[in-house]
Amino acid sequence: MNAPPSRRPVSERVFRALCDDVLSGRYGPGEKLPTQRRLAADLGVNMGPVREALKRLEQLRLVESRQGDAMRVTDWRADGGLDVIAHVLVRSGALDHEALDGVMEARASMLSEAARLAAERRTDEQAVRLSEIAEAIALAESPDAAQALDFVFFAELVDAAGNLVFRLLTNSIREVYFEHADLFRAIVDGEGELSPLYAEAAAAVGIQAAAQAALAVRRLAEGQAARLAEALEHGDATVRGAEAVGGFRRA
Repeated sequence: MNAPPSRRPVSERVFRALCDDVLSGRYGPGEKLPTQRRLAADLGVNMGPVREALKRLEQLRLVESRQGDAMRVTDWRADGGLDVIAHVLVRSGALDHEALDGVMEARASMLSEAARLAAERRTDEQAVRLSEIAEAIALAESPDAAQALDFVFFAELVDAAGNLVFRLLTNSIREVYFEHADLFRAIVDGEGELSPLYAEAAAAVGIQAAAQAALAVRRLAEGQAARLAEALEHGDATVRGAEAVGGFRRA
């Protein structure tokens, strides 16, 4: 569930508002940001939270400061790293269509390859856990439970693959995925039509059938991407209220 904006630290809400401004193009690459004093006045906050938020933006390489110059926006598409993915994916309380297409396409390729590697490298314990999680998904009593288990299944699959980069990519979206779980709910919609693919993938990993495991996971990931795209098309993957502007109403 999303925490109400009022319960988030002020610096976090300032960061989200400014992050949205940069990623949405309100401030373009090379453009100077307003002064900290001006930003604080616009957002109705003290200077402290603005300074903290700007430090986080700088750590993400979304802005940069130069000696004797104002803080400027970077070209985040050229300079950004993995940590930017989560912020690009969910902006202003909604899933970004272009970013989502890219993330889901990359996800299907990564998870398919992870399944192939998992079939070759998994331990007996990992094979058993994958089967148990697949069974739990089939028996899940609610979409919330199925969605949580879906992430657990793929995290276990990635662990079994033994690829550090795949693990870091999974970690980079974990927080945003669960914080905005309602936006991604469609991946487990459809009355369990995709659930047999978890068991198929787990079984293939168990017998070390790499090609079969990769195919089952790709079918599953692409089916989930199609469900999510359909939900977006019908306007279901959004959240309401002040969250849409980072918890602030600008002056």
